[in-house]
Amino acid sequence: MIAAERKQGMRGKLKIDEPMSKHTSWRVGGPADQYYVPADLNDLCDYLAELPEREPVFWLGLGSNLLVRDGGIRGTVIATSGALNGLGLTEENRIRAEAGVASAKVARFSVDQGFEGAEFLAGIPGTIGGALAMNAGAFGGETWNIVHAVETVDRHGSVRTRPAGDFDVSYRHVVLPREEWFVAAHFSLNNRENRNEDGKSVIKSLLAKRGSSQPMQTANAGSVFKNPDKDYAARLIESSGLKGKCIGNACVSDVHANFIINTGNASASDIEELIGDIQQEVLQQTGILLEPEVRIVGVKK
Repeated sequence: MIAAERKQGMRGKLKIDEPMSKHTSWRVGGPADQYYVPADLNDLCDYLAELPEREPVFWLGLGSNLLVRDGGIRGTVIATSGALNGLGLTEENRIRAEAGVASAKVARFSVDQGFEGAEFLAGIPGTIGGALAMNAGAFGGETWNIVHAVETVDRHGSVRTRPAGDFDVSYRHVVLPREEWFVAAHFSLNNRENRNEDGKSVIKSLLAKRGSSQPMQTANAGSVFKNPDKDYAARLIESSGLKGKCIGNACVSDVHANFIINTGNASASDIEELIGDIQQEVLQQTGILLEPEVRIVGVKK
């Protein structure tokens, strides 16, 4: 339901006890205390400035790479998808994309502008904010390899621009200053050298490869585990005999072993238990402890 009390001047949408199952690609998750969809970046800044200092804040893009527990999220969820949706060129001829823009949309925009180097973003099933936060990658490319600068906002609503060099970045890991969050990225890309190569065809080829090797038509959150050094999580899971293993309606995909799919009415606890079982079995058989790539948040029911 829409909250009855709205902060003065607030232009976005505020909901109370919003089921997170409506906003995650696994289609699971309990209610968020507050769920706010800002009207734009200025509205977001105003809203953050009025939040109590101790109010927990959680940022949400498209809800992929995320497991929200069945008890939900205490605090305020800021939903960026469809809200922080600015996309265009800067005066320096770089692409500026706000945090709520789908990564695939940035990939298409980049080839339309005659750039190359961002095609891999088409294979990331989330928003630019999430891609920045975890250094998301696909098809051999990683987000921060093409980042020139980012814009962040703090909980007081102040926006600042930081160069990429301000951040400690590694495989699926980025260290942010405390109480700052990404609201936009500035991408530095090269002009396409081979004018005979169609960037859209490159993206189409990459997506076809993804569609043939991943369970695209199911409720999933993308890759569940990070790849260990010099190996692949999917190979380790499959070699441990775990393809098809289920807990409730949560199952290891038969198409790609590093995907867990919701085959019906799985709960978040089903998925989390299956993640733990996979870790334990792979560790027992191979001596390697798989580290989750998906973020697990919220409280247990």
